[in-house]
Amino acid sequence: MSKRSCLILVAALTASPAAAHITLETKQATVGSYYKAVFAVPHGCKGSPTVKIRVQIPEGVIGVKPMPKAGWSVDVVEGKYTNEYDYHGNKLSTGVKEVAWSGGKLPDHYYDEFVISSFLTDSLKPNTTLYFPVVQECESGVSRWIEIPAEEAKHSHEGNSPAPGLKLLPKP
Repeated sequence: MSKRSCLILVAALTASPAAAHITLETKQATVGSYYKAVFAVPHGCKGSPTVKIRVQIPEGVIGVKPMPKAGWSVDVVEGKYTNEYDYHGNKLSTGVKEVAWSGGKLPDHYYDEFVISSFLTDSLKPNTTLYFPVVQECESGVSRWIEIPAEEAKHSHEGNSPAPGLKLLPKP
């Protein structure tokens, strides 16, 4: 095996633990802009197929619309926001707090994506990370991707079950 091949193999093996988590395809977005959150689901729960994905919507993320997925039902849970937000000239005090896709079956050895469209309000703090806790339910077992690192943590993969994180950028 060549030195280059060994380096590629080492890089692949080193990267694979991070790939085991549910992640966001686009890992940064600007405050005060629209954001399409694509949640990548790379596997099931210890070999068992995924049958439900639930995404908690953080405060300050409004105008949430889930993308329908063939073979899956989509449900939203609405509730009261902590704050009131201006959205296209309307004052919003309630909206989507959770999105769930269920009824499908994603085998462990397949990969898929679950998508929502949203708006990141000006109330969100730039240069911080916003987390979207996700619960992945399988035919046998549950994986809770809900860990949010302490503020002083260096990156979002500090724990064993990190929530997908979005780096918030300031307006240009």
